[in-house]
Amino acid sequence: MNATLLISLVLIGLLAGFFSGTLGIGGSVIMIPLMILWLNFSQHQAQGTSLAVLAVPVTLLAAYNYYQEGYVNWKYAAIIAITFIIGGYLGSKLAISINQAILKKIFGGVLLLVAIKMIFGK
Repeated sequence: MNATLLISLVLIGLLAGFFSGTLGIGGSVIMIPLMILWLNFSQHQAQGTSLAVLAVPVTLLAAYNYYQEGYVNWKYAAIIAITFIIGGYLGSKLAISINQAILKKIFGGVLLLVAIKMIFGK
């Protein structure tokens, strides 16, 4: 591993962690595009690596800060986490069977739709 690669990985982690802590985003919105742009990962490699990062409790301290301020509903979080596991498994089975070029377009389209809704929605 060379210094440039190490610096890129550190920056991706710091940026994803920072945006996760400040805005609740990180995995798909920050890490995946940066891995594609900076590391020349394929869409599949970026998505898989992003999921591997999130497999460990990387946001524990950030969630704890929100919990201390009364902003965490543990019951809802547990339900979402359990169903996230199921959805993640099913979604990954589908994604690995889709051509990378199509998957990139789907990914970008979802980000665009969410952005439009967030900017222009109520």
